[in-house]
Amino acid sequence: MAAAAETDAGNEGGADSGANRTLHAYNELRALLLSGHYEPDSRLTESELTTRLGVSRGTLRSVLARLAQEGYVTAEAHRSARTRSFSVAEALEILETREVLEAALAASAATRATDAEIAAMKETCERMWECQVPGGRDEYWRLNHRFHGQVREAARHATLARFVDSLLYPLVMQQYRNVDRSHPRTDSVREHEAVLATIATRNPEAAASAMRHHLSAARHALQIQLG
Repeated sequence: MAAAAETDAGNEGGADSGANRTLHAYNELRALLLSGHYEPDSRLTESELTTRLGVSRGTLRSVLARLAQEGYVTAEAHRSARTRSFSVAEALEILETREVLEAALAASAATRATDAEIAAMKETCERMWECQVPGGRDEYWRLNHRFHGQVREAARHATLARFVDSLLYPLVMQQYRNVDRSHPRTDSVREHEAVLATIATRNPEAAASAMRHHLSAARHALQIQLG
């Protein structure tokens, strides 16, 4: 049968090899979506993706079905899929929910972070200051992502982390990031330092408050940007 013949080249390892190939393709495409490689509401074509990922159409369809179920893409009947696009109302709801969840993660980090983890957060904040120059925005956003990831790791709370993942807020930020701003607002670095200080002093209530203030400020900046 044609469907049976359409298998990935070299799939000699059987079901396990096929599952690994599907998982690898899923992780690679998910990373591309989160990085902003594709514009919001862009059509994802099977021919381009099978070549890029090195998989069959059948494997790609399995990957796209999973990504659609998780909200990264929207499925189109007989036409592959499109990247997600968020309305302003959806974007603000997602960012509001993120404030609640990441505040809880910060509180958990204040009770569980190791000295080494706190030192790593401090280094990240110091490098953020170096990015407060024209042309430093992309590196700043990478460090910003690292800092929030460090807080998340230090929190050691798998359930909260899973809920944060389900929000897809990186896709929202990719869509609505202010492309006219050459570098981030200075207050953003100070807000990260405030979160760090409360974690370093083992104050969970203050850590939750500082993280919520930081993310609320970012959300309000987006609202102002959207006018």
